[in-house]
Amino acid sequence: MAVDPPPDAVAELDSALQPLRAAPGAPRWTPPSRWHLTLLFLGDVPATALGPFTDAVAPAVAATPPMSLQLAGAGRFGSRRRPTVCWAGLSGDVAELTALALRLATAARAVGLPVEDRPFRAHLTLGRWRAGRDADGDLPDRLAGHRGPVWPVTEVVLWRSHLGSEPTYERVTAWPVG
Repeated sequence: MAVDPPPDAVAELDSALQPLRAAPGAPRWTPPSRWHLTLLFLGDVPATALGPFTDAVAPAVAATPPMSLQLAGAGRFGSRRRPTVCWAGLSGDVAELTALALRLATAARAVGLPVEDRPFRAHLTLGRWRAGRDADGDLPDRLAGHRGPVWPVTEVVLWRSHLGSEPTYERVTAWPVG
């Protein structure tokens, strides 16, 4: 389940990343066409659970007030010496987004789906460093001043991912926000 940044926010951040793409120690960058703000990762959902889950999600999303977000700054998961993920941060109605993510996790648990037991941290994954390769953990600092356009969150999307050499995403359904 995700919120997708609009094309203008994606284009602006992609432009800001251009000087970093070929930098020594850069992560393996995620193509902008696959950027989304993951609110809840479910893994494989049995077909029998999909209907009850989508029914449970509707009121969780309906309880969300209108909100606006902005891609702002960047950081990493992992240590400076051994970073794992380069991400863009968010500003704006992040508290409301976090509350939404918690309601979605509660809805998933209510229908028996396993949910990761770790706190939600709003971010957009830009790239991943591979273990054993040179990694510049200071690289995200170069995006510290980035501030993209503010946008209203209009929907929450349930995506199905198809893994492979080039993962693809299939839109399953969406719910309006606000």
